[in-house]
Amino acid sequence: MRQLEEGAAGHRLIRASAGGASLLAAARRDPALAQSEIAFGQPHPADCLDSTTLRWIEVSTAGYTRYDAEFREEMRKRGVAFTNASDVFADACAQHVLAFMLALARDLPASHREQLGARGWPYDERRAQSRLLTGQTLVMLGYGAIGRRLNELLAPFRMRLFALRRSVHSEAGVRIVPESELTGILPLADHVVNILPDSETTRNYVNARRIGCFKAGARFYNVGRGSTVDQTALLEALTSGRIGAACLDVTDPEPLPPQHPLWTARNCLITPHSAGGRHDQEAALVRHFVSNLAAFETGGPMTDRIL
Repeated sequence: MRQLEEGAAGHRLIRASAGGASLLAAARRDPALAQSEIAFGQPHPADCLDSTTLRWIEVSTAGYTRYDAEFREEMRKRGVAFTNASDVFADACAQHVLAFMLALARDLPASHREQLGARGWPYDERRAQSRLLTGQTLVMLGYGAIGRRLNELLAPFRMRLFALRRSVHSEAGVRIVPESELTGILPLADHVVNILPDSETTRNYVNARRIGCFKAGARFYNVGRGSTVDQTALLEALTSGRIGAACLDVTDPEPLPPQHPLWTARNCLITPHSAGGRHDQEAALVRHFVSNLAAFETGGPMTDRIL
């Protein structure tokens, strides 16, 4: 808060009457927003729509599902700027995916299970199961800040990278493909990384048909949203061995109930929506906002600008 107060010097800072339980939690309605020109955090969409003074909204998450297309179109008509915080979370999410990939490649989960159990020394087996990422093929479903950072992190492994994106303009180090080419690309992938946000067009996007296009034994990673995956189809693919492993940081629902079969599914690793986590998260969000505030004041380019 001190950093925020210092960074917003010259502005009147109004705090929300009630904080959210987490960054992903929807905010309560707050009449204080009616006094504001700038909103930072997770303002209630209805409060934003009711406002006659708002000039800029910065949400404190990478995703912005609750601020849907209709909401954004209305903000665009009013000339209200809209930014998210993708840059704060991109490196953490990309490193989380890389950690998953390396852990599976080097068979670390099996060694950890051995340490917790029989404490044997399966030297030959473990070496035989270890793989190199070098030269393998990866397909990203979605290509934004996280995908670009993952591209950079994977450069030393000389992998072949493809990425699905609606806007098919070229990017360094990766071949961007339209949806019409996806089913032809998926069979090439040793790794499929899902970074899709939740929307009407992405729900259950990774379904039985698309999973059926995966190379046998391919590994699947989800750091997008749980709603974008048909989890029944994913379970079937894990059980049959169609998918070699799944690493899930997001699920549907969240938290994942203790009795859910994904917890005990074959070769399934689950983390509690922690991929974007970093120990300095709040300070990083403030730095992002303060930097954008300076740009907003001078009319300069703003980081992670959506509108």
